[in-house]
Amino acid sequence: MRLTRQTNYAIRILMYCAANDGNLSRIGEIAQAYTVSELFLFKILQPLVENGFIETVRGRNGGVKLGKPAKDITLFDVVRVTEENFAMAECFENDAADCPLIDSCGLNSALRKALNAFFEVLAQFTIEDIVDKRDVRALLGIDILTPRLATAS
Repeated sequence: MRLTRQTNYAIRILMYCAANDGNLSRIGEIAQAYTVSELFLFKILQPLVENGFIETVRGRNGGVKLGKPAKDITLFDVVRVTEENFAMAECFENDAADCPLIDSCGLNSALRKALNAFFEVLAQFTIEDIVDKRDVRALLGIDILTPRLATAS
């Protein structure tokens, strides 16, 4: 299973916010840390905000922050809202009725089990689990930024 670029960066946004916990993060800072465009990150924000993973704070001193604790956001949660399609083969898709083996194919069953195992592993890891705050903060350049407290409104 290959995750989309959108999912990859959705997880990275959450990691950045978790590493910068207690402070607001600006999309420009996140984009610079990951060398990706701000426009691309703004597009990714929508499902994260809609599902309560990210909160936005408007205004001159605004930014983004985690909408819930990092320990409460699993990788599966993020993948579920950012991936559009989990079809691993054509037989997973709607036009599978064209296949004469659809009701007795072992491949379909094996791939479904593999996909479920993938989801089970993702559900075991949270954003908190994958962020070592000390190392991630330094690697992303967060320590050199001027903090903006997340309580700003």
